[in-house]
Amino acid sequence: MRIGILGTGNVGKAVAAGLAAAGHDVVLGSRDPDSHKDLGQRVVTQEEAAAHGEVVVDALGSGAPLTTLPALAGHLDGKVLIDISIDLTPEMDLIHLDKSLAEQLQAALPGTRVVKTLCTVDSAIMADPLKTLPTPTTIFLSGEDPAAKATVGALLADLGWAPEHQLDLGGISSARAQEHMALMFVAVAGAVGGHVFNFSLVTPSA
Repeated sequence: MRIGILGTGNVGKAVAAGLAAAGHDVVLGSRDPDSHKDLGQRVVTQEEAAAHGEVVVDALGSGAPLTTLPALAGHLDGKVLIDISIDLTPEMDLIHLDKSLAEQLQAALPGTRVVKTLCTVDSAIMADPLKTLPTPTTIFLSGEDPAAKATVGALLADLGWAPEHQLDLGGISSARAQEHMALMFVAVAGAVGGHVFNFSLVTPSA
């Protein structure tokens, strides 16, 4: 599958490497592609990356998605957009409290099928989580389109998240819950002295 990843930071690089290793045709999109020559994947403009991808990944930094992605609407129409970004202040507070970034992107891009995922873990475990963590953990999905979530679920499996450890939270409004987990993530990271961890959903035995 052709994947266009917008963003060349740690998140973009981790997801690009994982999906490329799984055999996908991946490009990274940058505002200044000439300044990124050694990322392991081809780097093109953001517009070219959005046009390239059958699936496009939002791995942009805080404050960038709502200005960058609507301008690329013509290249995103009809496609699946995997939204990993979270908009945070420099003090690590959420910018969007009442309506998630994912909801706002879906409203701004009505022809695009937005799926929120991977925003509850550090980039170090987004791809091949069991390489770092000793046991399987839980990853979440939110979105309105079942087919889009199935596509994203298959890509998550390619990244090492087995289907039984993926939890569909429901419609795009449930992305608020994922984004608000950033506050728990920051608190836990401070308590344990590191960012490389995840949560496991445990339910009573049948």
